[in-house]
Amino acid sequence: MKLVFFTLLLLALVLNSSFIPTTMAGSSFCDSKCGVRCSKAGVQDRCLKYCKICCQECNCVPSGTYGNKHECPCYRDKKNSKGKPKCP
Repeated sequence: MKLVFFTLLLLALVLNSSFIPTTMAGSSFCDSKCGVRCSKAGVQDRCLKYCKICCQECNCVPSGTYGNKHECPCYRDKKNSKGKPKCP
């Protein structure tokens, strides 16, 4: 009985630890990509906020500081409540 418990505990720890780097990597991916994307923005805090929201939902950010939205259709097609592009 102790062997079964120990095996299940070890399995749970291994599975749990395998998910931590993925979520941290996703966050740093968006941080770095949005940092580049918003580097020349006039209002950087707003640009970073919306870029990170779009990045987390779409898992991509177009290259460069402007344009290139064809590289990421999800990012390109997101609209705000007024029908304008949501993602910078």
